[in-house]
Amino acid sequence: MIFLIKIITAAHKPYTIPSDSMYLPVQVGAAGKTSIGYQRDDDGDNISSLNPYYCELTGLYWGWKNLVTDYIGLAHYRRHFKGKHKGETPFDSVLTTKEVEKLLENTDIILPKKRHYYIESVGDHYAHTHYKEDLDKTRDIIARKYPEYLPAFDRHLKSTSSHMFNMFIMKKELADKYCTFLFGVLKQLQKEVDYRRYDAFQARLFGRISELLLDVWISTNHLTYREVPVISMEPVPWVKKGTAFLKAKFFGKKYEGSF
Repeated sequence: MIFLIKIITAAHKPYTIPSDSMYLPVQVGAAGKTSIGYQRDDDGDNISSLNPYYCELTGLYWGWKNLVTDYIGLAHYRRHFKGKHKGETPFDSVLTTKEVEKLLENTDIILPKKRHYYIESVGDHYAHTHYKEDLDKTRDIIARKYPEYLPAFDRHLKSTSSHMFNMFIMKKELADKYCTFLFGVLKQLQKEVDYRRYDAFQARLFGRISELLLDVWISTNHLTYREVPVISMEPVPWVKKGTAFLKAKFFGKKYEGSF
């Protein structure tokens, strides 16, 4: 049986998109902006105007509410799942439809390889780089409205690794359940956080909190997953990232921008 797979590729500007037809470029934060030729995230049921705070999740929300497919995924224009083929450019090595079909024969979800923090927990890393009170409010919301997820949430914040980037591929029916939980938490958090007083970087807290909730949802629902490496379409400034990480941990200097 042939299944339809669509991986939302979140982008805010024109960029090279993998040639495999399962990759669907979506212009995130499209509300009020000129089209760049991609599927817009302000079409149909959407939260496009919240993109400055929700990041790529406005693309995921659009796909959840409007996209008809058997399997759905989320990637980024500069960050993709890596396949086994080695080519001349990073785009030659992006995961293919055949590879996705093979992986999904024996697992519920495809995830990026975990990021390991080694010298601090997931919760401590968030507190060092962003605002801990937002994480505390998230915990309170889960305790009140989704108590079955609280044990996994507490365990995850104490762990030293996490599946990041909001990247995944799973059955659409599973994604429907995940998004119901995810956006339910975030919608309530949006009511309880004065996020508009933050600078543009820290205001993207909903996109960051969500990165921590995917593992919580998977663990609570006892789902299986396979990890796939992530490939960056552009050079990663590892020295700059590492320096900022150490400054945040040891000197309390919050992150001021993306890397």
